[in-house]
Amino acid sequence: MTREYKDAARAGLKKKLPEIETFLNQFPDYKITIEIPEFTSVCPKTGLPDFGTLTISYVPQKECLELKSLKLYLLAYRNLGIFYENAVNRILEDVVAACRPARATVIGEFNPRGGMSSIIEAHYPRENS
Repeated sequence: MTREYKDAARAGLKKKLPEIETFLNQFPDYKITIEIPEFTSVCPKTGLPDFGTLTISYVPQKECLELKSLKLYLLAYRNLGIFYENAVNRILEDVVAACRPARATVIGEFNPRGGMSSIIEAHYPRENS
């Protein structure tokens, strides 16, 4: 693997993004699903935009995600150079850090580019943690 690809592979993972705020959960054992049909980020290798639908599902424990702050957090990806595999996994990690859910899943369904589309799915808790 060339240095260029190694640098691109790490792109966007440590970038400071807006904080995801939370509020106190009032109920036990239910699932929240949030769909973001216009998610965008930038490929760090080509500089071209990536478009897709992002779905965040989680079972809250003590806290729920506050949607306005989540929207501002996700909008920060529009100018962020990050592979979409990394974006999905980073979003999962940031959601888990924000609200500490019992379970969470982030799915990114990305529009075709170069004749191929990708679906990236990440789960918490991680099976191999």
